[in-house]
Amino acid sequence: MPRTKSWVLPAVFTAAATIAAGSPTVAAGPDDGRVTSTRQISEDGSQAKAAVSAARTHDERTKVDDRQKLTVTDALADSTGATHVRMRRTLDGLRVVGGDLVVHRSADGSFDGTTQTLTKDIDVDTEPAVTGAKALKRAGAAKDVEPKLVVDAAGSTPKLAWLVTTSGRQKDGTPSRVDTYVDAKTGAVLRAEERIQTVDGDGNSLYGGTVPLRLTQSGSTYQLKDPTRGNTYTTDMKNATDSALCSVLGVGCKTGTLFTSPDVHFGNGSNSNRESAAVDAQYGTNATWDYYKNTFGRNGIFGTGAGSYNRVHYGKNYVNAFWDGTKMTYGDGNGTTYGPLTSLDVAGHEMTHGVTENTAGLTYSGESGGLNESTSDIFGSMVEFSAANSQDPGDYLIGEEFDLAQHLGLRRMDNPASDGDSLSCWSTNAKNVDVHFSSGIGNHFFYLLAEGSGAKTIGGVQHSSTTCNGSSVTGIGHVVAANIWYRALTVYMTSGTDYAAARTATLNAARDLYGAGSVQQDTVAAAWSAVSVG
Repeated sequence: MPRTKSWVLPAVFTAAATIAAGSPTVAAGPDDGRVTSTRQISEDGSQAKAAVSAARTHDERTKVDDRQKLTVTDALADSTGATHVRMRRTLDGLRVVGGDLVVHRSADGSFDGTTQTLTKDIDVDTEPAVTGAKALKRAGAAKDVEPKLVVDAAGSTPKLAWLVTTSGRQKDGTPSRVDTYVDAKTGAVLRAEERIQTVDGDGNSLYGGTVPLRLTQSGSTYQLKDPTRGNTYTTDMKNATDSALCSVLGVGCKTGTLFTSPDVHFGNGSNSNRESAAVDAQYGTNATWDYYKNTFGRNGIFGTGAGSYNRVHYGKNYVNAFWDGTKMTYGDGNGTTYGPLTSLDVAGHEMTHGVTENTAGLTYSGESGGLNESTSDIFGSMVEFSAANSQDPGDYLIGEEFDLAQHLGLRRMDNPASDGDSLSCWSTNAKNVDVHFSSGIGNHFFYLLAEGSGAKTIGGVQHSSTTCNGSSVTGIGHVVAANIWYRALTVYMTSGTDYAAARTATLNAARDLYGAGSVQQDTVAAAWSAVSVG
């Protein structure tokens, strides 16, 4: 197979040593109480158990009673000694959707409050008056779908509900997996949530140039599989798509064919070689892994060191990409206005959906859905800056590389409303807007926080941002802004966080990292006010 561009293997990736999981000891922070680092600790260690005990002791704050069981899903310790333990809850053995919480404890072990969206006690009778069969009918599901009884606490009042998961395809061919919640007392449909998280796109070109890859040798061939980053790999879907059974149950999903080569070189930089799109996807995975590892000490999407995988060449004329909880999938675009969607920022975007899913778990609807999408746009852009690829410099345009016609991308963070659909300013209607468009509020906030208002050139692209309240904002830089957002995401946000709660979360994060009343915290407040949140 002829190749005009080679892909050079880099030196073995190494990372700074971290405190072993479960260690209750963290280094002391500076005297002013600022947080200089945060590390994961054991989910079943003494700190986590103490947090569960604190949640029960302070039941007036946490809304925990004797009918509930708490399960720790994540635990973090700051350099100051403070801990933040994330939990999910059940009621009489039923999952409480939207009942997740984070318990915060000071270095001396004292209770320091909680973060949660649940505001009312869960006073729910768990005996259904509506049968599961009737719930299936109300949700439009087939008879062989198995409904699950849950407590839906995502709304203003917790309710017993049947959770019905149905599958299909969205209008553009993206797999669909919809969770419908049916009131188990009245039979009314409470809400529906799309589980397949996508980036709205229309294609992606091959743009990364010659990039380093880590490969796995198998006999006389080399696999596009990285042993230094959780064994993440990339496969060829050969333009096939997933079945409905895969979309709803995750059964019988097509993995695709692992890319292999007789030598250490993959792709030729054009679509004439199917390996080229795979190189972009794998490179994007590597760059995203390295960004989270080097910046936040996060060991992969799941925080466990386990990798995911990429599927490229999905479907025919498929102009989208998606994360489904285990893997990233990329379409080839339509070949005219959009190329393959394997650009660096989209790779970072999709992998960040996985990070969000395994931390705050932001619900993919309403304002929390907008924050979910915004988080992916933010860190997709940060991956682009971090990679420092001269052929794709960092900027605040999303997907500009695969926009063959205009090179403007799908969204831009400095002026979200310029696409005609996205919101630049918050309003009470934000919760009713498609999550890809309500994300503009968070994107606009982050741009103002990082770069400020006014005109400037970034990555060779002209940017210009105004504020919703007529103010002027001076940015604090994208590195500091990203530090604040990541801490807010992993320490303070929960599944139902809306924009008002995101303001509080980021203010808390800025206080933790840079001090109360610091320039950074004041700029967070100013940037939220500039997008009408506050």
